[in-house]
Amino acid sequence: MDVRVRTLESLLVEKGYLDPAALDAVIETYEKKIGPRNGSMIVARAWSDPAYLERLRKDATAAIAEFGFGGRQGEHMRIVENTPQTHNMVVCTLCSCYPWSVLGLPPVWYKSAPYRSRAVSEPRAVLAEFGVALPEETQVQVWDSTAELRYLVIPMRPQGTAGWSEERLADLVTRDSMIGTGLASEPEGTP
Repeated sequence: MDVRVRTLESLLVEKGYLDPAALDAVIETYEKKIGPRNGSMIVARAWSDPAYLERLRKDATAAIAEFGFGGRQGEHMRIVENTPQTHNMVVCTLCSCYPWSVLGLPPVWYKSAPYRSRAVSEPRAVLAEFGVALPEETQVQVWDSTAELRYLVIPMRPQGTAGWSEERLADLVTRDSMIGTGLASEPEGTP
């Protein structure tokens, strides 16, 4: 896949259809300005501000817009919260609908046919492949993202983070934890 993308890019540049500087600017925007850090700030605020979490529950799109995030592929958002009883995982079974404004570019695996089919049919096996082992009593809920509705998982807040600043909390939130294929990182020194 990587070779095909690079070959196509080279041909488009060679024919004058694509400006490499413009492509670099788009990539930088999605990696640094519209990347997973946006989502991690939302999660950190939800963990530390009960009023904000309630606004997310009632109208995630509007609450996320408070950060200035929205628009393209982030206009219809819903949050789902992980608890000890329920672990949420997001997939788009039709293509690769994904909330770019809060998570940045979708990972290659998110768009792959095996992930899209197996996340629905055998979610625990998929989670195990990502290194997520859940207690048997924890229910796995799979959400199918669409062009009309995209999901953001609010992972469980790690123990030992009481009193932490939002910025410090955001450092524990990973892209995969906001898709549900990972967990929030544990604070350093936590077993």
